[in-house]
Amino acid sequence: MAHDLLAPWAEIVPDAPYPMTAADLARLPEDGWNYELVQGRLVRMPPAAGGHGSIAQDLGMALRAFVKPRKLGEVLAAETGFRLAGLGDPEKNVYAPDVAFVRADRVPARNTPAWDDFWPLAPDLAAEVVSKSQFKADMAKKAQEWLTAGVRLVWVIWPKRREVDVWLPEQDHPAQTLKVGDALDGRDGVPGFTYPLADLFA
Repeated sequence: MAHDLLAPWAEIVPDAPYPMTAADLARLPEDGWNYELVQGRLVRMPPAAGGHGSIAQDLGMALRAFVKPRKLGEVLAAETGFRLAGLGDPEKNVYAPDVAFVRADRVPARNTPAWDDFWPLAPDLAAEVVSKSQFKADMAKKAQEWLTAGVRLVWVIWPKRREVDVWLPEQDHPAQTLKVGDALDGRDGVPGFTYPLADLFA
């Protein structure tokens, strides 16, 4: 996959009809790729592999089991897009994590157009499961982009290493790298949530 400094975690689509907006992204046909919009440029990633999808699903289910009965907010499935004003023009920046959480007081009302669109906000938690074609520097850049956009907590999950980098606001490096034997902590993103890495990587 050819990487670019603008979005090193993905591949820029060279022949897209630029400049592109969130509305253009929403109209793209299904073609097997996962897309994001970065400064008006369309970037793409291959579909997730099985192990990647399994980890994202397990984490999402654990979060939902904690969040839903407490009415804390919404857990969003893989590739849900968010329009990020914190990165500039929100119509030109739509990022999609593998798992996201948004607090109840920030969730768009179900009877509004925003509910059925890319949500115009940064999630409180963004989790990224690393693919084979992504590397430390790539994912550090994306984690920092999420934090710049206003995310409170970012988890970068490394399936092969069985590690998770924990990123917090106003830091240019992971606050912590968790290993099997440690547990995820929701901190300010999902207060009270914990999840053992032994379960995540089981």
